[in-house]
Amino acid sequence: MRQRGLVQQIRHNGPANHRDKAGTPTMGGLVMVVAIFVSMLFWGDLRNPYVLVLLGALAGFSAIGFLDDYLKVVRHNPQGLRACVKFTLQVAVGAAVAVVLYLNPYDPYTDVLSVPFFKKWLFHLSWFYLPFAVVVMAGASNAVNLTDGIDGLAIGLVAIAALANGVMIYIAGHKGLAGYLHVLYLPRIGELTVFCGALLGASLGFLWYNAYPADVFMGDVGSLGLGGALGALAVASKQEIILAVVGGIFVAETLSVVLQVLSFKLTGRRLFRMAPIHHHFELKGWAEPKVIVRFWIVGIMLALLSLATFKVR
Repeated sequence: MRQRGLVQQIRHNGPANHRDKAGTPTMGGLVMVVAIFVSMLFWGDLRNPYVLVLLGALAGFSAIGFLDDYLKVVRHNPQGLRACVKFTLQVAVGAAVAVVLYLNPYDPYTDVLSVPFFKKWLFHLSWFYLPFAVVVMAGASNAVNLTDGIDGLAIGLVAIAALANGVMIYIAGHKGLAGYLHVLYLPRIGELTVFCGALLGASLGFLWYNAYPADVFMGDVGSLGLGGALGALAVASKQEIILAVVGGIFVAETLSVVLQVLSFKLTGRRLFRMAPIHHHFELKGWAEPKVIVRFWIVGIMLALLSLATFKVR
């Protein structure tokens, strides 16, 4: 990547201590995507519709990120894809995935929204489930992208989310466990546990090189692709609300950007020293590794909380 000039361009309005990261190889997310596909080729059941949908979601969102990275890194266009174009493409990929899942004959709960902590809180959204699912997937994709601002932070949280999702999906695909824990039983979805394992393995492998100080960055091809895959996992397993708990750090990062923009436009003042919020703590004097590890700790606590929702039911 370095030999081909695929290196990171650091934005001038970011933290000053990040400028020495310029020239670090990027677009490493391609390696993770390939690793996941190869793993699924060897160990996944490619006749399973859930597996095909998740691989399609990963490929679609990763392609959007690749195009954005290509414009920034190869064509030296600092803007990359325009925000409206990027969001439109994310909505298009999300809509395709949502329609396929909505028409899935193996899913008896195609339009159901399940509320965690309550075993009988099920809401039939009918056709409104489609735009809801699109928002979940596009939102997850962008949330991981916003979190990918310091070495190892986003990929560590993705690994945590992959592990938690693997447990939840295994339970949802096991008739006995699903019945005991009052979870929606979804026939054939258990195969996505293999996908979660591939996602976890790829994340840990990449973290080895992305840990502070990073030898390589994942780029948008990684962050948009992995975020979209997490969103698709939540939609397929009917755990959309729990995704906000498992990925609580991703939610906080996104909200910090939204609140920062709204506050500045409405009052002319900023709520945080810099958004996303991990930069706020950096500017407060926290060393980058301390921000990363503390955010990981919170991410692990939130993942445990999400798993606890099953037993509380």
